[in-house]
Amino acid sequence: MIQDVLDAAPTPRVTETVASHLHPIASYDLADHPVPNGREEVWRFTPLKRLCGLHDGSFTAGGEAAVDVDAPDGVVVTMIDRDDPRLGSVYSPRDRISAQAWTSFQQAQLISVPAEAELDRPIVVTVRGEGSGSEACFNHLYVDVGAHAKATLVLQHEGHAVRAGNAEVRVGDGAQLTMVSVQDWDDTAVHVAHFHTSVGRDATVRQAIVNLGGDLVRISSSVDYAGAGGSVDLLGLYFADAGQHLEHRLFVDHNAPRTKSNVDYKGALQGTGAHTVWIGDVLIRKVAEGIETYESNRNLVLTDGCRADSVPNLEIETGEIVGAGHASTTGRFDDLQLFYLMSRGIPMDEARRLVVHGFFADIVRRIGVPEIEARLMAAVDDELTRSVGLPPASAVGV
Repeated sequence: MIQDVLDAAPTPRVTETVASHLHPIASYDLADHPVPNGREEVWRFTPLKRLCGLHDGSFTAGGEAAVDVDAPDGVVVTMIDRDDPRLGSVYSPRDRISAQAWTSFQQAQLISVPAEAELDRPIVVTVRGEGSGSEACFNHLYVDVGAHAKATLVLQHEGHAVRAGNAEVRVGDGAQLTMVSVQDWDDTAVHVAHFHTSVGRDATVRQAIVNLGGDLVRISSSVDYAGAGGSVDLLGLYFADAGQHLEHRLFVDHNAPRTKSNVDYKGALQGTGAHTVWIGDVLIRKVAEGIETYESNRNLVLTDGCRADSVPNLEIETGEIVGAGHASTTGRFDDLQLFYLMSRGIPMDEARRLVVHGFFADIVRRIGVPEIEARLMAAVDDELTRSVGLPPASAVGV
């Protein structure tokens, strides 16, 4: 049965091979992706035993997740069969779990925004895990934003699930897309996903990945350009509590000239065993003259017993560029900031809260979706209240 599904899968896109251990060869065939043992570069930070068998095929099928889509008039929302020629036209799996998700879904969710449409409100997709054990479920999402359209897409994940999936996002020439994915799972959930975006000529994309809940969440985001002049902002916010593993892997493929990218992720950690991973990679190909790129990751460690791994990479094949750079920092509270606030009569607990709010505020504002902004700051406050024992914001006037 699995072989029948594989035979029906679309032929992978023909792409230039990247000579890098960070970019395995893309393939829909599960056999082309060896079972990871944890020593591979792309898996060495991930606790494989906590993946519930998603990585080696030992998972138990039968997991459930309800999907609800609220979209403005004019947006096409439907389910399409896996033999639809659009599927696989944007992305081909590059790791074992991504390929497993490709072979395992039966129908894909299609969201299509017509060319030149300007949506008056966001498209909101709510995924609610309805399982209670380790049974796995798989999904595939295809988003098509027509030329010169303007749209905002919000993905919300909640409840318990063991879930893996891929999302293909095609943004047409001159279009503008803001895409926000919020992982606010229950503490027992496992979520592994890959988002790939193809950016059209002179198109603009802002993507924000927010990780707050789940036992293990690993999100990969990749971007390439279908024409010159495209611009991408990849933003991220994450808050890891005791025992949580939150992993983010970014890849920007500058395969067209005069393109831009900016990657900016910020995270906080608290509690014994809290672990975050951020891997950022930007490839500047020989044809990508005149591009501009920068990637940054900053981590704020709030308590002892945490670990933050941060690895920025730049692969540059041409020197004819406007600029390229990266930065990575991990540290504790700034004692000078705390001292300044406390010297103004602000109690230590409130001063600590203000520092954390300030740390995340820039990322939250840049997401550009007011409803999400308010929710995220409330979620950050809730994390501080529950795990560190600080008083609620309302009690200290924040």
